[in-house]
Amino acid sequence: MVYAGREDCAVCHDQRAEQFSKARHQTLSCEVCHGAAAAHIESPSEHKPPAPRDRGYCPLCHGYNPSRPTGFPQIDPVSHNPGAPCIQCHDPHAPEPPRVPQECSACHAEIARTKTLSSHATLECTQCHQVNERHKVDPRASTPTKPAAREFCGQCHSSDAKAAPEIRRIDLSSHWPRYVCWQCHYSHYPEVR
Repeated sequence: MVYAGREDCAVCHDQRAEQFSKARHQTLSCEVCHGAAAAHIESPSEHKPPAPRDRGYCPLCHGYNPSRPTGFPQIDPVSHNPGAPCIQCHDPHAPEPPRVPQECSACHAEIARTKTLSSHATLECTQCHQVNERHKVDPRASTPTKPAAREFCGQCHSSDAKAAPEIRRIDLSSHWPRYVCWQCHYSHYPEVR
C-alpha cells in the first residue's frame, strides 16, 4: 500500500485540512499534488512528500484545454503571469484568485475566440446573458441566463426590426416558430450552418 488517504494527512496537518475542506480543491486528495504518502505516515522524518512549487505542475489541470468543462479555471501558461510560480499568487490549499476576473474571456476563452470571428463580435456578452456577480466567484452556483424567447433575437433579426439594414432578417412567425433561436443557431458564431 503506497497511499495513505486524506484522513491520515489531517491527523498531523489539521489546520491545512480545515482550510482545504472549505476551498475549491476540497474534492482532491492531498496525494494528488504531494504524491503517495503511506511511507511518510510510517516515518515522517525519513520520507518527505514533494511539495510542487515550480510553474509546470498546476497547468497539468489548469492549462487551457478546450475539452474541459466551461467555467473550469484555465489559463494560458505562456501569457498568464509568465515566469512566476503559481503559488506566488495562489495558495494551493485555498486557490482563490487574487483578483476576481472581470472579463468573461478570462474563463470562457474558447467562446471569446470563436465570437471574434462572428457577426456578433461587437456585442457585449451581457447583451444576451444576465450574469449575477456571484458567478465570478462561484461559477457553478450562479449560471448566466440565455434568452428565453425568440423575440429577444428578433429585436435585431426579425423582418420588421429597426436594426441596421445589413443584419440578416427572418420572419419570426414562420421560421421554425416552436424553437428559441439558439436551439438551432450557435449564437457565438451564427454563420455556422
